[in-house]
Amino acid sequence: MVVFLLVLVVVLALLGGVHWYVWRRLVRDVTAPGGLPRRLGTAAVVVLPLLSLAALVSARAGVPFPVQQVIAWPGQMWLAVLLYLVLALVAGEAVRPLLRAWLARQAPATEPEPEPAPAPALVVPEPAPVPVPAAQTAPDSAPATTGPTDPASATDATPAPASTTGPAAPAPAKDTAPAPADPSRRLFVSRVVGGTAAAVALGTVGYGTYGVLRGPRVKRVTVPLAKIPRAAHGYRIAVVSDVHLGPILGRAHTQRIVDTVNSTQPDLIAIVGDLVDGTVENLGSAAEPLARLRARHGSFFVTGNHEYFSGADAWVDHVRELGLRPLRNERLEIAAGFDLAGVDDVAGESEGQGPDFGLALGDRDRARAAVLLAHQPIVVHDAVRHGVDLQLSGHTHGG
Repeated sequence: MVVFLLVLVVVLALLGGVHWYVWRRLVRDVTAPGGLPRRLGTAAVVVLPLLSLAALVSARAGVPFPVQQVIAWPGQMWLAVLLYLVLALVAGEAVRPLLRAWLARQAPATEPEPEPAPAPALVVPEPAPVPVPAAQTAPDSAPATTGPTDPASATDATPAPASTTGPAAPAPAKDTAPAPADPSRRLFVSRVVGGTAAAVALGTVGYGTYGVLRGPRVKRVTVPLAKIPRAAHGYRIAVVSDVHLGPILGRAHTQRIVDTVNSTQPDLIAIVGDLVDGTVENLGSAAEPLARLRARHGSFFVTGNHEYFSGADAWVDHVRELGLRPLRNERLEIAAGFDLAGVDDVAGESEGQGPDFGLALGDRDRARAAVLLAHQPIVVHDAVRHGVDLQLSGHTHGG
């Protein structure tokens, strides 16, 4: 219990730190304080992780299935977006200083250069005009002045312009300290990097979602088996894995898979686990189109780890009702000339089940080719020890 609580605290702290980082780069750095965009962005960064946590625990908490469907889309989609968003933002940290430096180099080339100040001109004062004698301009009653005019009185009467012949005042010293970064430039860089990261994350998740909703793609692989009889050359096995029916993917998704598989005209169909993320009560109807699978030698099913989260025994019974044959640590001979075996997933070991290779593959004719259905590739070493020629697995989602 203590270990669980410690792990929970670490996980919550990690999620909190990641969301703070996203808020800082996508909300604080690109919006004005107190504005509506900042308030909406902050609210989204708070609400979306809460929806994600609710989507993860709602099924086990017994939340009504319609409510699970409502919160699943934003909650689960946000987890996918968050992953690619953080990766893109971290990559953008290396771009930020480069972009700022490039913009700083471009700034002098784009700003108009100031005109040079004109050189100071040398001004030579003209001689002052000789003042007219007072006797010639004054009234007759005023006494005449016969001597030279007092320079001081002349200056008071007609002030001369200031002389510019003296030494020029020293120019103010230029500030050599580096100027602070332009706030508009920082905002521009933050918006470019943040917007690009958001576009990459949303585009990646959007493309992946579209790929899932449009139906599965068929990948054809030729596997040579030395022990297979010549009559079985060209035998077609359609492998279906990790369908993950749940609050998001339902009956329509199952029907698309059935249509795609049937279009390949397989000889045998193998569903190798993780069919569902929920109980038979909630998802039984979503799985019903599996009853329309068509193959010459039938359709088979083995459990995955998600079946053990959703009630493996109940799902085994349900797929049997739909016409699929569960292989639970058992083997049968296919008329084409090889053995088909299936084992329970290793997640069943916690419930006293799990794979039993001795039961599934012991005491068989090793001259015949053996094909094993097992959800997780990790059991390949056990398969080799029991003489399996081909193992068909899922779990890694194509990885």
